[in-house]
Amino acid sequence: MKKQTIDESRRCPKCGRSENQINAGYNRSGTQRCVCKFCNHKYTLNGKTREYPEETKRQAIKTYYSGVSGRGVGKLMGIGKGTVYDWIKKTAEELLKSGKQGSTYELDELYWFIKKKRKRKRAKTCT
Repeated sequence: MKKQTIDESRRCPKCGRSENQINAGYNRSGTQRCVCKFCNHKYTLNGKTREYPEETKRQAIKTYYSGVSGRGVGKLMGIGKGTVYDWIKKTAEELLKSGKQGSTYELDELYWFIKKKRKRKRAKTCT
């Protein structure tokens, strides 16, 4: 029979107990997963963040507004084009929220992201 060990670094985030925490394999990034035997909650000990630094985001947005396309920025910096477009969209929305009424902003390719498209009514066909 296994001895019960109490490790203070293994504390369940749901119930807060540190006893009866067992290993449950590894997640995709290779960090240890654990399971609390009291509440059956699975959690990661030291999770890795998958986030780009703020400096990279600022540089990508600056490059985009200097005239390079979103896809080109992604290729230059080794970032997915979808991620770049998400950052640009978020920046454009913040500009619109913080801007004064009546101000004009040029957003190039993001026109359809910010302004909703009209839904067309389908024409009825006679058969």
